[in-house]
Amino acid sequence: MSIQTELQSTITDLVVKGKGILAADESHPTMTKRFKAINVESTEESRRAYRSLLLTTPGLGEFSSGIILFEETLEQKTDDGKLLPQVAAEQGIVPGIKVDKGTLPLANAAGDLITQGLDGLAERLTGYKEHGARFAKWREIYSISALNPTPLGIAANAEVLARYAAICQSLGIVPIVEPEVLLDGDHTIERCLEVTEAVQHAVFHALHRHRVELEYIVLKPSMVVPGKNAQNKASPEEIAEKTLAQLRRSVPAAMPGINFLSGGQTPEEATVNLNAMNAMAGNAPWQLSFSYGRALQQPVLQAWQGKPENIKAAQNALYKRAKLNGAARYGSYTAEMEKE
Repeated sequence: MSIQTELQSTITDLVVKGKGILAADESHPTMTKRFKAINVESTEESRRAYRSLLLTTPGLGEFSSGIILFEETLEQKTDDGKLLPQVAAEQGIVPGIKVDKGTLPLANAAGDLITQGLDGLAERLTGYKEHGARFAKWREIYSISALNPTPLGIAANAEVLARYAAICQSLGIVPIVEPEVLLDGDHTIERCLEVTEAVQHAVFHALHRHRVELEYIVLKPSMVVPGKNAQNKASPEEIAEKTLAQLRRSVPAAMPGINFLSGGQTPEEATVNLNAMNAMAGNAPWQLSFSYGRALQQPVLQAWQGKPENIKAAQNALYKRAKLNGAARYGSYTAEMEKE
């Protein structure tokens, strides 16, 4: 199979109406924090048990076209000895892999961060591909303040995202490009719109410079929202209106899919906002979907509590949230569905 054919096959399987991507790629420190909230110790075995629970959820493939995994998950198995990426594939869910190595302060750009992990990336991707991964994910983060992100921060992060994406495509792996404008702060929704637009313009210019083929990438952006400590909150309709305006100004029509991150929103907020966007999108050139981590998993963790007897309840919670977001993909979600 040619690289072009591989990329097309993966995009076709990932960008599917009514489906989104489950982000289950939490690092060890993040998993420790999530497990601590339910009094579960984060060990290799507890993480394996939890991620096995996610992937063996009956019917998950009805609403999830892909799952982003953490490195250790590629070699972990279910209780009956089946590799977790294989379990995903059997549900019709494309296995993917988080490949960045976290952030460090960006020199000469006070307050801005830059993501590590380009060194040796091609070799790591080759190994991940052998373990079944067909797409990858890389996240750059941008905090909003009076001075941030700086022009240097915006340019440097865009360059790294484009380099990562080009390496992925050269190996037949679809890159998810994730420029996350953080929810933290008291900024207005207008300030978030300004920053998000500047960030995405820079990202697509960099992708063009590196000859990344937009037909074979997925954008994973944040929604345009006010800071979580802002005085004025925004309605789902305002969030949808401003996010769609920004996307139309920044994102070329060649892009097949835009899968939003939840970025600290509650599960209900993330679903309502996605629904509002799809209800308002009209003939948008790209599919608007989800790639949620916490907004899908929070009810699962609360139901599970680390107890084997709670697995079915936890899986039911995951299936329900996936189904609700599947409805939001069509703009047909209603609050009444939460009670069903």
